[in-house]
This record gives sequence, C-alpha cells and structure tokens, in this order.
Amino acid sequence: MSRFFEQTFGVYFDDLDPFRILHNARYLLLFERALGAFWMELGFGSFQDDPDQFHLVARNEVNYLTPVAGVGRVRVRVFCEKIGTSSLQLGFRLLPMDRDEDHARGSRTIVRVDPQTMRAVPWSDRFREVMNPYLEAKT
Repeated sequence: MSRFFEQTFGVYFDDLDPFRILHNARYLLLFERALGAFWMELGFGSFQDDPDQFHLVARNEVNYLTPVAGVGRVRVRVFCEKIGTSSLQLGFRLLPMDRDEDHARGSRTIVRVDPQTMRAVPWSDRFREVMNPYLEAKT
C-alpha cells in the first residue's frame, strides 16, 4: 500500500480573488509549500547536501475541480505518481478538512540534473528507496 504526505494550510483573505474564491495561482503555492515540507520530512531539506536534490521543474499541471470559498483551512496531499530514470512525477491533491473530495488535483514533473552539465542523470538507488513507499498504487 502506498503512503502519502499531508500538510494543513490556512486560506487567508489575501489568498482570495474578487469573488472570494482561492485565487488560481495560490494552488501551486500551496503545492510548493507542501512539497517543501515533504522533502524535509524525508531528510532532503538542505538541497546542497544531497546530489539527488539538484533537479529542475519540467512541468506543473493543476486541474481545478471545486472552488475553495472564503477563508479557512485546507489539506494538501503529496504522493509519487511515477519514478523514471531521471524524472519524478509527484501528485498533489488539495482537499477540504472534513472529507476526501478534491478541490484540485495537480502534478509536477522534476528531472534530476548534473549541476555542471545541466544534463539529466539517474536518481540514486537510495533516493528510489526513500520514494518507493510514496508511489501511488495503481488499481
């Protein structure tokens, strides 16, 4: 069974658009903050200390499903969708506090690169071991 990481965040007045709905750009910000907390949880908080953490974002995607209306709290769930040779696709879900129904679902693809050449390089075996429990189970 796969695991996920989840973080709770506040939604504040300045996060809202003129319709008092969570502004579309804030979803990526919340995903980014949850991902940062996830990396710290896994022991990858200091990017300079681990060569696997030298990566670039190749793609972000967000599907907005139901609006987050007004101020309050939300949950962001992070999990691993796919580990390739040098790429990693992470999944995100933005959820209300009281049920597992998506406000939004998103993904980010990152690519590990060599810091000198900026060319893609494979993930280490250790990184794969750490990420494997978070790989989303396909049913």
